[in-house]
Amino acid sequence: MTKLTFAAHPFLLGFDELERLVERTAKSGSDGYPPFNIEQSSEHGFRITLAVAGFREGDISITVEDRQLLVRGKQSDEADAGRVFLHRGIAARAFQRSFVLAEGVEVAGARLENGLLHIDLQRSVPERSVQTIRISKG
Repeated sequence: MTKLTFAAHPFLLGFDELERLVERTAKSGSDGYPPFNIEQSSEHGFRITLAVAGFREGDISITVEDRQLLVRGKQSDEADAGRVFLHRGIAARAFQRSFVLAEGVEVAGARLENGLLHIDLQRSVPERSVQTIRISKG
């Protein structure tokens, strides 16, 4: 019995890249840390907000590679040197969060404010066009 995949559907020609994106999204880490929100900030704008209490700008890196937004955080060990914790309830572990971006979505900017990392995204609107295809003989 042949398994019919999403990209193999006869009406979805050329969507094999979309199937790879769905698979990559399903494999991304889902441990729940750090928590995040995604909101629509304008008609073509989005904002991802991650709760990164205790992290400084230098502890966080944001990269986009092959339409995948990666946010990584690692606090330096020097910050805890010489400190003795009686209770440690604030997470200080390294993290990696990934988000798959649709084609045409670009990172407009990022800022760290009050323990929240805001990443603004902007979707470019493609120009609509009509193309007429000539039919050649034989």
